Amino acid sequence: MTSLEKMKLAVRFLDSKKAKDISILKVTGVTLLADYFILCSGTSSTQVRALADGVEEALEKAGEKPFVKEGRQGQNWILMDYSDVIIHVFNQETREFYDLEKLWSDAEEIPVEDILEEDK
Repeated sequence: MTSLEKMKLAVRFLDSKKAKDISILKVTGVTLLADYFILCSGTSSTQVRALADGVEEALEKAGEKPFVKEGRQGQNWILMDYSDVIIHVFNQETREFYDLEKLWSDAEEIPVEDILEEDK
């Protein structure tokens, strides 16, 4: 599965489960860490955990397992590293505090609507 396909699958899943403020950052050329960062927020620790567990399951069904999972204990920020796609699921307060969109402002932001419109 390509990084683009992984990113699209994850974004579509997160949108279907009502993740808030989904952002896609194409970080190719900005860092060697990954091709894409996906950031989203949940409205509660329960939703943060459910979003992370659900996207992990959806990607696993497609044959992809994360290399690293971090943050499951606190449920304020769960990170799943799929090598070329890194998914961050935050509660809103933690997301605002770390402000990764600003930190990675050199990255290209891909409109989520472009990914979701492909399904229509």
